[in-house]
Amino acid sequence: MLTAQDVSYEEARNLHTKWQKHQAFAAELAANKGWLEKMEKEGQQLQAAKPELGPVVTEKLSALRALWDELESTTRTKARRLFDANRAELCAQSCAALRGWLAGVSAQLRSDDYGKDLTSVSILLKKQQMLEKQTAVREKEVEAIRAQAQALSREDASAAEVQSQVQAVEQQFLGLREPLRERCRKLLASKEEHQFNRDLEDEILWVKERRPLAVSTDHGKDLPSVQLLLKKNQTLQKELQGHERRVEELLERRGGALPGPAERVRELREAWRELRLQAELRHRRLERALAAQQFYCDAAEAEAWMGEQELHMMAQEKAKDELSAQAMVSKHLVLEQALRDYAHTVHQLSAQSRDMVASGHPESERLTLRQGQVDKLYASLKDLAEERRAALQEHHRLCQLKRDLDDLEQWISEREVVAASHELGQDYEHVTMLRDKFREFSRDTSGIGQERVDAVNAVADALIAAGHSENATVAEWKDGLNEAWADLLELIDTRSQMLAASYELHRFYHDARETLAQVQHKQKQLPEEVGRDLNTAEAMQRMHSAYEHDIQALSTQVSRGRGWPRGGGATQSGPGTPWCSAAQRCVAWHGAAGCGVAQPGSTWCSR
Repeated sequence: MLTAQDVSYEEARNLHTKWQKHQAFAAELAANKGWLEKMEKEGQQLQAAKPELGPVVTEKLSALRALWDELESTTRTKARRLFDANRAELCAQSCAALRGWLAGVSAQLRSDDYGKDLTSVSILLKKQQMLEKQTAVREKEVEAIRAQAQALSREDASAAEVQSQVQAVEQQFLGLREPLRERCRKLLASKEEHQFNRDLEDEILWVKERRPLAVSTDHGKDLPSVQLLLKKNQTLQKELQGHERRVEELLERRGGALPGPAERVRELREAWRELRLQAELRHRRLERALAAQQFYCDAAEAEAWMGEQELHMMAQEKAKDELSAQAMVSKHLVLEQALRDYAHTVHQLSAQSRDMVASGHPESERLTLRQGQVDKLYASLKDLAEERRAALQEHHRLCQLKRDLDDLEQWISEREVVAASHELGQDYEHVTMLRDKFREFSRDTSGIGQERVDAVNAVADALIAAGHSENATVAEWKDGLNEAWADLLELIDTRSQMLAASYELHRFYHDARETLAQVQHKQKQLPEEVGRDLNTAEAMQRMHSAYEHDIQALSTQVSRGRGWPRGGGATQSGPGTPWCSAAQRCVAWHGAAGCGVAQPGSTWCSR
């Protein structure tokens, strides 16, 4: 408030300075007006929060607003009085200050320093921009002074000199515009040139930094290293693709306006073309190296797989029975099928190696050698598989033969038990049943057994003829089987003879008993009466003739029984045997019948 109320402006000295200070004070006052508004807003909030403080706050805010309005009014009044105090002097001083400023600006614009590098050019451009802003501000001051001068000329006719000074300042400002634009243009051109040179050098350096990656002859020693190098080269190519637009823009922006940059531009163009070419060539070399390493890796995997299969093929384990032998054959057939299926992989490897060799691969000799090793290993594995299949099938046939031999020997043993039986029958009916059953047994055994023995012998002979590794064992098995079969046949023959003899014996017993019964019956029919008269005697004579005829038939049967011991059944007769006693009774009866007289109490009759 004291500054606004200062009336020292009535003195003419330093009037322009005081005017400038008052303008600064007015600007400060306008800048601080926001504080008053903020305090009023906070006061209103305080009134809303605490209504009991409303009167006090309102009183304070009203007083503060009144003071602020008074301050603004006093400031405006002082500004008007300062301007009215000596407007002509103020305009002259303002023109003088502006001419001094214009002189300094003109000196700056006449400078031929446009920067030696990008950094200095950027600094000069910032200064130029500040100067242009200051010029714009000064032009507004000139307009204000012109308005003051026009107002002063209307009020005071002696202010023509001030008007001419203002016009001169205006002309100087008009003459300043073109130099400002020209210097700005030159600075921008200098910046563009320096920026181009820097971009050019950066791109040349960037290309040189990446050239060693593109021309590298390191193609890796194994598949992972080649894959890593190829990935790096692909990254480099993508980086080149992303950088290509920048390089093209740079080359199109300046084709060679100056000798120095033109040389560097040609250097960049050639280096860029060489870098792209080398990156593409390296990509092709790495792809060929990748194909070779992939082939080597696949070949190693194939060899490892075939080596594993070879271990299975070279196994010396032998099956102990037919089931395990069949399982081993089946497992081997599965392995052989897998081996046949793997031929596709081997053929693919062969095709890959041929293609690479045909395309002139630098490792053609090694590729050919490696493929030859794979083919040789596969061929040897196939031969080994065929040999093992033959061996397993041969052993399987041996196990089948052993099974057939065991089954047949078991069957022969079971038949031997029947053939070695000593049961010869308890009576005629029993021995007849045994004989009939054994005949059927003998017939079945001879037919079926001979067929099975012939079949096993044929298999054994085939194995021996084929040169089986177990020829001696097969021959031994065959001989043992034939001996067992011969023993069975001998037992069957012996049993047949024994049953035949037993049958004859029991048949004799049966016939002797029947004949004895008939003799006894006839003996009971023989009358003791010889007749009392001629008729009775003749009747008795006729009866006796018929009786003799019957006795004659019995005599034939008795004669047949007497001759039996000299036949096959003699081996069963002997003193004290039933056959001997029966024969004796038959012979005794036959002797009595031959005399034609039955003697009561004779040996035959008593028996």
